[in-house]
Amino acid sequence: MLVDIKCQDCPVHKGSYFNSLDPCDLRDLWHKKTCYYYKKGQVIFYEGKRPLGIYCIHSGRIKISKLGIEGKEQIVRIAQAGDLLGLRSLISGRNYANSATTIDDSIVCFINKRKFYQTTIRYPEISTRIMLTLSKLLEEAEQKITSMAQKPVRERLAEALLTLNDVFHSDGCPNTVISLSREDLANMVGTANETVIRLLSEFKEEKMVAVKGRKIFILDKKGLQRVAKTYT
Repeated sequence: MLVDIKCQDCPVHKGSYFNSLDPCDLRDLWHKKTCYYYKKGQVIFYEGKRPLGIYCIHSGRIKISKLGIEGKEQIVRIAQAGDLLGLRSLISGRNYANSATTIDDSIVCFINKRKFYQTTIRYPEISTRIMLTLSKLLEEAEQKITSMAQKPVRERLAEALLTLNDVFHSDGCPNTVISLSREDLANMVGTANETVIRLLSEFKEEKMVAVKGRKIFILDKKGLQRVAKTYT
């Protein structure tokens, strides 16, 4: 469903890639982009399709996933408000390596390739930030590969919960509430649903988390860091 979102009124504009645009260019971007409302579970783009532009998340959370052996989904990361989707594929000129699917009701703005490149040429600082973002994503991918290869599932689950703690954290709330299906969590960790359920029960007994339905409440972040062996 189409919606009209003014860039100048966007709640994440100050921290976005486009915060350096002058009022005239920002207004022009607003007129030339297209914003869509996606319901939870809708696909924004599919793996293997050709990118025609870039997506900027106005609100909501998006899972970036890749299909593996026998169609098994592997969640690569969770994107949130202010993030750009499809950067690597657009810049490299290759088809999407992953799919993007909403895990909340979301609003996502689409900027066509021509307008996006025109903007980056006019504002080189955007290109600099994109390079930093791609470097960070590469570092995270390398860390995840190492984790999948060397850490047992219990440590990987604790690590995933810490990552999700950052994604779902709300200012003013004493405990982060993660709302994610057990299947998605298992696909993020790279294990079976039953294993995730069993380990969550262990974490609950150890008072590191509380569980209510699909919601997971982070109670002891330091405890999870000890399990995951991450202390940053």
